[in-house]
Amino acid sequence: MSGERLQKLIAQAGIASRRKAEALIAAGRVTVNGEVVTELGARADLSQDTVAVDGREIERPESWTYAVLYKPAGVVTTASDEFDRRTVVEFVQHLGQRLFPVGRLDFDAEGLLLLTNDGHLAAALTHPAGEVEKTYLVKLAGEVGEPEIQRLLLGVHLEDGLARANRVDEVDRMGHKDSKHSWLEITVTEGRNHLIKRMAAAIGHPVIRLRRISFANLTLEGMRAGDVRVLDGLKLKKLKEIAQKAHNKRLHGKKRR
Repeated sequence: MSGERLQKLIAQAGIASRRKAEALIAAGRVTVNGEVVTELGARADLSQDTVAVDGREIERPESWTYAVLYKPAGVVTTASDEFDRRTVVEFVQHLGQRLFPVGRLDFDAEGLLLLTNDGHLAAALTHPAGEVEKTYLVKLAGEVGEPEIQRLLLGVHLEDGLARANRVDEVDRMGHKDSKHSWLEITVTEGRNHLIKRMAAAIGHPVIRLRRISFANLTLEGMRAGDVRVLDGLKLKKLKEIAQKAHNKRLHGKKRR
């Protein structure tokens, strides 16, 4: 069968990650032209094949759309929620395309989130080997000193391995030192679950507030919580360049192995 692997098509459609898509296929929940397919190597071409997950047909987008959302706290980064909480896709429904989030932000976190129907770009930007930078403004409990900052830069041991920040900058939010709280800008290239919170806990300063302020070349400039901005022009061109570089890094890493 020609075309692309089913798990890739499912991931590009924003239905599930590739790993979860493989589980859906193995469980017999995916059909191609009405026939159940359980082979992980199976392929399909959406221009001529009908692919469905749990009976819902996957459609090829007529065009690619890229949107930046200033995600408010108290919103889940999913397409649907079993507890009927508000989801990030509700903010972009007016754009007329089925968009899905690139990466995740915790329910209680806020800040910049990219949504798109371009699965290739999303995969390139979120793969760890691509080393795409994400910067967070973080309010921490207690006064964080230079020793703790150095620990973040050198790496802290978490249950799933070593994690380190690429950059850590102190931010003076009060005009003076505040022994009760500290503000840091922390830049990382990983996307592990609750990474910033776990790194902060590892140095003994739990997160009180978390806001992602940049991702790749994108920022929150001029935006307020709940705002949506469609990308085009030079910013979109630069984002695609970053995604291509990240993709090339991933391929280079595979060749080296």
